[in-house]
Order: sequence, then structure tokens, then C-alpha cells
Amino acid sequence: PPQGQSGFTDLDQRINSVTFPLPACMSEQQLLKPDEWSYCDYFWNDKKDPQGNGCITGFEVLVHKQLKGKQMQKEMAEFIRERIKIEEEYAKNLSKLSQIPLAGQEEGTLGEAWAQLKKSLADEAEVHLKFSSKLQSEVEKPFLTFRENFKKDMKRFDHHIADLRKQLVVRYAAVEKARKALSDRQKELEVKTQQLEIKLSNKIEEDIKKARRKSTQAGDELMRCVDLYNQSQSKWFEEMVTTSLELERLEVERVEMIRQHLCQYTTLRHETDMFNQSTMEPVDQLLQCVDPAKDRELWVRENKTGEVRPVDIEI
Repeated sequence: PPQGQSGFTDLDQRINSVTFPLPACMSEQQLLKPDEWSYCDYFWNDKKDPQGNGCITGFEVLVHKQLKGKQMQKEMAEFIRERIKIEEEYAKNLSKLSQIPLAGQEEGTLGEAWAQLKKSLADEAEVHLKFSSKLQSEVEKPFLTFRENFKKDMKRFDHHIADLRKQLVVRYAAVEKARKALSDRQKELEVKTQQLEIKLSNKIEEDIKKARRKSTQAGDELMRCVDLYNQSQSKWFEEMVTTSLELERLEVERVEMIRQHLCQYTTLRHETDMFNQSTMEPVDQLLQCVDPAKDRELWVRENKTGEVRPVDIEI
């Protein structure tokens, strides 16, 4: 029925077969987990499907959030995989460059510094290979393997709550049917009673007894249907709370896991910088030792052709 249509009392309203208090009674309700913005307090009603397919339940909104989170985690793993490829390619190119014999004949202290600089490329390549390997084992792989049965679990949760909601719809329909039946029986009793007032008759008295009996039975049936409906709504409520709290726990776990492994990424990155710096330290030291005078001495000692200088001819 439309929102606010009377069902049993004027203290509640039914929306999509779920019973809610009227706005005037809302102040009586307290949040289950005040100040926590918990899932269990904010997803009881349905909302319009953004894709225009009618309505989706609050629980479906939570499930979609979980599925999106899983997809984001997968895309993060893909991003890390691309970073790993870049590191591997970079290491490969550094190693190849370190083996090129360009300027290999440079001599002296400058030659030593140049040779060390080329060796540092090979050392740096090794650092980046180790970085890529650790990225794969300590960041990418955990992203891919975390909660491997995730989709199966989400489907189980979703189906469980959906089944309870379907039962609620069925039992609410039974309540409405029983309520209409009671209304019809009451009208019949009212008609029979009016007929008796107009004309006394044993047959009419018998009809009134039958109508009263049917009205009583219809009232009992309505109470039975209401009781079954309330049982279903209570069960759905309890399962919504416990399951939404489980989804909340899983989301906290996912975010914490990602945060932890991204912190590991930054740690590995800092280590890479540190090791790269260490590969440059010997180059820095040898560059500080480059001495043109010493190089000249070494070269002269090795290549000199004679120390005796020519003189003028004397006659």
C-alpha cells in the first residue's frame, strides 16, 4: 500500500512490506551503535536504483559497496603489476648499459671513477630487481589472494537476506488479504444486523450468528498472519544487523590490509632509494679522489720516452 496507509494502528507505516514508525514516533528510536556511523543503523530502507531498475534494498547497497571494494583492490594489484614491469625493464636496461665498453680506456683516477660509475649501474639494476621481486611477493600477491572466496561469501550473504525479505513480502501479502477478509466479514455482519432491525426473522438471526462466527474466525486469521509477519520481520531485522556488521568488519579488514601493504610499498621504496644511494657512495668517493696531477704523473711514468732535453749546437 502507499506510504502511510493504515494497516493496524496509526503508529506505523509500511514501505515495500517493511513496517516503519511514523515520523511522529521517530524520536523514540535510538541508534544501535551511536556515533559510529555503523552499517547496521543506516540501511533499513530501500532506495531508487541509480540504473533505473526500480528499487534496491539497503542491504544490496552494502553488497555493492563490498563488490566495488574488491574491484578496487584488484585494480590496485594491476597497478602494482605495472610498476613491477617498469622496475624489471629498468633493471634490464641498467644492466645492459653497464656492460657497454664506452670510455673504457680512460686512465688514472678518472678512469677508476668512471669504471666504478659503470659498475654502480649493475649494482643499481640488482637493487631494482630485488625491489620488483618484493613488490610481487609482499604487495601484489597479498592484494590478489586476500579473501579469495569473497564473491562466494557475498552471494551467500545476499541470498540469505533476500530470502528473508521475500518471506516478509509473502507474509505481508497474507496480512493484507486477511485484513480485507475481516473487513468483508464485518460488513456482512453489519448488513445482517441492519436486516434484523428492519425485520425480525429466525433465518436472519441464524445468518447473524454465522456472520459473527466468520468475523471472529477472520479476526483470528488476521492475528495469526500478523504474528507470522512479525516473526519474519524480527528474523529479518536480526539477520540484517548481524550480517551488516559482518560486512562492516570485512570492509575495515580490507582497508586495513591495503593500508598495511601500501605502507610496505613505501618502506620498500625507501629501502630502494637507500640501497641506490649506497651504490653511488663508492662513485662519490672515487670522484673526490680524481686528481689531474696524479693522473699526469701516472701517465707520464708509463708513457715517457726520455727525460734528456735537446740542446743548441755549439761550434
